[in-house]
Amino acid sequence: MEEACAMAGLSPSGATLIRLGENAVFRLTEPIVVRVARSTAYASDARKEVAVARWLAEKEFPAVRALPIDQPVIAGNHVVTFWESLSESEHYGSPADVARLLAELHRLEAPVRLSLGRLEPFARAERRLASNGWFSDKDHAFLNDRLMELRTAYARLEFALPPGLIHGDASVGNVIHDRRGRPVLIDLDGFTTGPREWDLVLTAIYYERFGWHTAAEYAEFVKIYGFDVMQWPGYPVLRDVREFLMVTWLSQKAPQDERAAAEVRKRIDSLRTGTSRRDWEPY
Repeated sequence: MEEACAMAGLSPSGATLIRLGENAVFRLTEPIVVRVARSTAYASDARKEVAVARWLAEKEFPAVRALPIDQPVIAGNHVVTFWESLSESEHYGSPADVARLLAELHRLEAPVRLSLGRLEPFARAERRLASNGWFSDKDHAFLNDRLMELRTAYARLEFALPPGLIHGDASVGNVIHDRRGRPVLIDLDGFTTGPREWDLVLTAIYYERFGWHTAAEYAEFVKIYGFDVMQWPGYPVLRDVREFLMVTWLSQKAPQDERAAAEVRKRIDSLRTGTSRRDWEPY
């Protein structure tokens, strides 16, 4: 982060870490957010993210804005991007906010120049399983077998909604209220084209599987967007895929964080035994 800031002519003094997930996210003392990806393997995603942000700004869509500098920056073995800070603290959106933003987003048609390609649901999961030596041999074998099963099931899905532009990781965790209280879409690195159901399923499982949303919140989400993904016959498969990806995503934290490691072990056990997900903790 410090090296990248120096390359961009910014001061890292007083920066604070605000999120550690797919990226390490820092807030500078000036209203700027710095996102540091885990490795240069994410360089193409970062370039796409910046390009998408600039296109959305042209469309005046409520999404986070990339700083008007030459980016991304490569610092060491990391790819780094720079963003306007939306607020001094994270005030996350509601399921209703997510529904409104998705309904507006799904009406847009991405220009060819963005070269978004098609959704590859399992690409990052494969990378995470291959590069993470934390898993036990038993768990690694189980997860690889599960990955093959889900690939086969996903390939057989018949989607109900027309495909098009999608966020790729749409949930309340990726909607933040700005300083004026307006919901804004963040984390644009998963933008691609694909089934719109992919953008709806996280809110559904947060309600149905984890109990993180109430029935009233989910009903409002469905009413605003206009489609209930839980009523689609393919929902159980998409639900299982997203749960699997949630496990592999969190596993990246396990080698350095025992609390995350315990959560990953619990989640793997749930996948293996089919027990309730109600005790999964949000990250």
